[in-house]
Amino acid sequence: MSVFVKKLNEVDPPVHPLELIWVRMVMTWVVCVAYMSVTKVPKPVLGPKGIRTLLAYRGLSGFVGLFGTYYALQYLSLSDVTVLSFLTPMCTAATGALLLKENLTARQMIASVFSFVGVVLIARPEFLFGRQHQDEQIDEAESLRIVTSAQRLVAVSVALLGVVGLTSAYTTIRAIGKRAHPMHNLGAFSLFCILTAPILMVFAQIQFVVPDNVSCSAMILAVSGCGFAAQMTMTSGLQRETAGRGTMAIYVQVIFALVFERMFFHTTPPPLSIIGTVIILSSAIYVAVSVQ
Repeated sequence: MSVFVKKLNEVDPPVHPLELIWVRMVMTWVVCVAYMSVTKVPKPVLGPKGIRTLLAYRGLSGFVGLFGTYYALQYLSLSDVTVLSFLTPMCTAATGALLLKENLTARQMIASVFSFVGVVLIARPEFLFGRQHQDEQIDEAESLRIVTSAQRLVAVSVALLGVVGLTSAYTTIRAIGKRAHPMHNLGAFSLFCILTAPILMVFAQIQFVVPDNVSCSAMILAVSGCGFAAQMTMTSGLQRETAGRGTMAIYVQVIFALVFERMFFHTTPPPLSIIGTVIILSSAIYVAVSVQ
């Protein structure tokens, strides 16, 4: 999803994150309501009584998290956004322990820290490793507009706000548990985005871009499809597993990111990325088999 979002920022004119959010969530909401209606899931639009406030908060926090990621991809490299977004699992593990009284062992925290170290080795963000490490591979952002230090600072701040949003969203999903169908969670999230994104676009005077070629349309559909699959599987997993252990499994996606970067941006993983990959896989396997 992030790869296609970033590529859509390169088209002329670029597709704004709020537009991508709106298009993606319209499709998601239609699928959710249709599925729940066909399968006779009660209250397909508003969700079960008693947890509607939690569902609304899940929608708000999810929107903040999604916008933070999409916005940051406009001005930051994939590596920087990856490092910042992967703060979410550790934050979620902490909030799950503090707010939901879930078990969080020292071993799991150590595995989480090692996983984050692996992410940093793979991403090698400029603000930690310097420009020379960025020059070792083809920089996919070279063809983009020049990003000023002020824009970068704002992007990092918004990305960190997105981490807060995602942490809140994942913790809320765990708090809701099995009191709602996974589609209820996703439906509340998508409905909030559908209502909010157009208002913000009008307020910020953002132009709605209508795709004029097959490639652009296909990428927008890919963003929607990948986003729906990610949210559905994440929600289903968090309903069955603790917040900390469930979200730490996200680290495995870095392996896929390495493959996709090679496919779409023609980058070859350097030795530090290989080391980081081994660390992440080892930590993920350890978390998966550890007894709570």
